Amino acid sequence: MSPHPTTPPRPARVLGVSAHFHDAAAALAIDGEIVAACEEERLSRDKHDPSLPREAMRFCLQHAGLTAADLDAVVFYEKPLSRFERLLVEQLAVFPAALSRFSRALSSWLGDKLWVERALADACDVDPERVLFTTHHLAHAASAFFPSPFPRAAVLTLDGVGEWTNSAIFHGETTEQGPRLTPIAEQRYPHSLGLLYSALTAYLGFEVNEGEYKVMGLAAWGEPRFMREIGEIAQVTEDGVLRLDLRYFAFHKSATKSFSARLERLLGPARPPHAPLDPTSASGRRYADIAASLQRFTEDAILAMARKALALTGADALCMAGGVALNSVANGRLARELDVAALYVHPAAGDAGGAVGAALYASHVHLGAPRAAATSPFLGPGFSDEGIARFLADARVPHRVVPDTLTLDREVAARLARGEVGALFQGRAEWGPRALGARSILADPRHPHMSDFVNTKVKYREPFRPFAPAVLADEAHRWFSLAPEGRDTFLTPCMLAVAPVTAEGSARLPATTHVDRSARVQVVRPTGHGPEGARFHRLLELFREQSGVGCLLNTSLNLKGEPLATTPAEAYAVFCRSELDFIVLGHCLVEKRADPTAPIPKEHAA
Repeated sequence: MSPHPTTPPRPARVLGVSAHFHDAAAALAIDGEIVAACEEERLSRDKHDPSLPREAMRFCLQHAGLTAADLDAVVFYEKPLSRFERLLVEQLAVFPAALSRFSRALSSWLGDKLWVERALADACDVDPERVLFTTHHLAHAASAFFPSPFPRAAVLTLDGVGEWTNSAIFHGETTEQGPRLTPIAEQRYPHSLGLLYSALTAYLGFEVNEGEYKVMGLAAWGEPRFMREIGEIAQVTEDGVLRLDLRYFAFHKSATKSFSARLERLLGPARPPHAPLDPTSASGRRYADIAASLQRFTEDAILAMARKALALTGADALCMAGGVALNSVANGRLARELDVAALYVHPAAGDAGGAVGAALYASHVHLGAPRAAATSPFLGPGFSDEGIARFLADARVPHRVVPDTLTLDREVAARLARGEVGALFQGRAEWGPRALGARSILADPRHPHMSDFVNTKVKYREPFRPFAPAVLADEAHRWFSLAPEGRDTFLTPCMLAVAPVTAEGSARLPATTHVDRSARVQVVRPTGHGPEGARFHRLLELFREQSGVGCLLNTSLNLKGEPLATTPAEAYAVFCRSELDFIVLGHCLVEKRADPTAPIPKEHAA
């Protein structure tokens, strides 16, 4: 026995931060494990809030019972001076064409964007020496590899642009010296797959950084008959090198427009924002066909880049991050067509995920913390039963308290099987853009008109957009043609891959089957995702007892244009402003119809 007992080393405590462009976020790592993460928009209620995430940082520390004095480091997800350098070089290269854009950018950069070290030090009340920086794509790579279960993997990062890099390949491995990420190759601005997709998103009349999901949904309505035209705009070689013809773009010159008049001469007039869009009409079909062509090109490019990453690293597993990695249709193709043992995509693969990557990189590489594979996406704020009850009492909301969750969930399952549309607010909020059962709107996927009803009367969004099915793992292959050999094992739990729907699935689950007989599947298992995931799994089992189908339509608890509901008050506001039939808040059931046995309105019944 040692005569002088030693004190074990204190766990490394690192706060990661992303900010200033879109989807600002904060994430807290303790001894290499992410214990809390939240996008700023969830707390500020400003969709895609880019500002320094003061509220999200405060939440992360409060959740862990820490103060800023307890932190070893605060890490920003990129190097602002390098990004500012690119801006200067870019503007000088096209001067004077970009003078107005440069003036606007300069006024923005001379604020908080350039002086991040001081802003973070002040916001967190820490010494500036404890503020560290990664590079943008290194943070993305860290967010994908370090939480993955792979000891060794190729890592591919794809987004619009970081400092200079648009896409990058890393080799991730766990060595005797600890986990490491080695840069292998990169592609630099302006030849960017993310910027190509964003420019065509704007051309199709959708908001950049918001409408890309809509483009994916619209693509399913079209045919890729504009591949020749897309090939004039962009080319990708067999080994994944992308080249854009900048004559078709304006993002390098204009602060307000991402495509040029030349693009409209090639593809036809752009769709005005907010103009009606019916993909079955003549004009709507043209836009759908352009979306389908863009989507096909993007998938082919990602496949080429992924194959290059695997070849350069010699790895048999692939990790991905960056905004382009949220293209779930492309991820589904990767899972089905790529010769790889397994795939992992970070659930918040865009800029928000950079906060996780920054925290993990510093934890593992600088502070020597061990790797800890991600176990749950439920990393956001939660509310106690007391807090929920207090809100309902203060707001004088009529409700029933059902203390036993099994009894409550059994009633929820029965209501859904009868054709009601409900919402579930339980546990901690999801990390990332997908609702996974903690902040969800739920409905019966067997009803053929349910998707139209939820789109138009609950979510108030475009009628061509699809809904995701949440399905029990033990019957997923009955309804969906999932990838072979479990390649989508780490994708489907967080709705990160689209799969074809089987013939039986198309017949039995019309509300979650898209027009091209595909679905963005959430496979739900009884363990691995904490208490929130376990309760959602049980609800699906209870619904199967009622309906014979272990599957539910699952969409996020918010209305069009709003962040996902974070608090009981926000969840209740969605309930009041939509045609939801009921909402469950913890152990409390709030319902609109006084008589729960009354007939369901015809428009959302089978």
